[in-house]
Amino acid sequence: MGTKGREIVGMNVDELLKLLNAAYASEWLAYYQYWLGAKLIKGPMKDAVAAELTLHATEELAHAQLLATRILQLDGTPVLDPKGWLEQSPCKYDAPADPFVSALLAQNIAGEQCAITSYQHLMDVTKDKDMVTYNLVLTILAQEVEHEEDLQSLQEDFELLVARASR
Repeated sequence: MGTKGREIVGMNVDELLKLLNAAYASEWLAYYQYWLGAKLIKGPMKDAVAAELTLHATEELAHAQLLATRILQLDGTPVLDPKGWLEQSPCKYDAPADPFVSALLAQNIAGEQCAITSYQHLMDVTKDKDMVTYNLVLTILAQEVEHEEDLQSLQEDFELLVARASR
């Protein structure tokens, strides 16, 4: 890392690295949860939901790559062991044990809501202290908000479909 690049961070860099590694761990867990859910999904609208989950998985992996780059720029080390993802992530991993559309949508919406809360905290901590990280997190947060909206729209469509079928 460049000396000046680390100097411009107006906060404890070690604390920032912990927060970035927590976000990094969350992104890997989200990636896997989405990717596996898209493979296992069952029920009405499964193709539309699987396509959305696959897209989200790709975007979560891209977030992990962005966070790893920032961690390395700050002379840190991204979490090296997948066991560490579970330990460091503020968001839990929900195994897609129930592959039904409604269950997968609910657990992934909860995951996105946790991510939104986590990134909002990271933005609050870095605002006016580390604009590079702040802007990176703002970009990721915008996509997480979009993910929540996408999943809630699919959930609404699913609920309408079920309601019509039960009439």
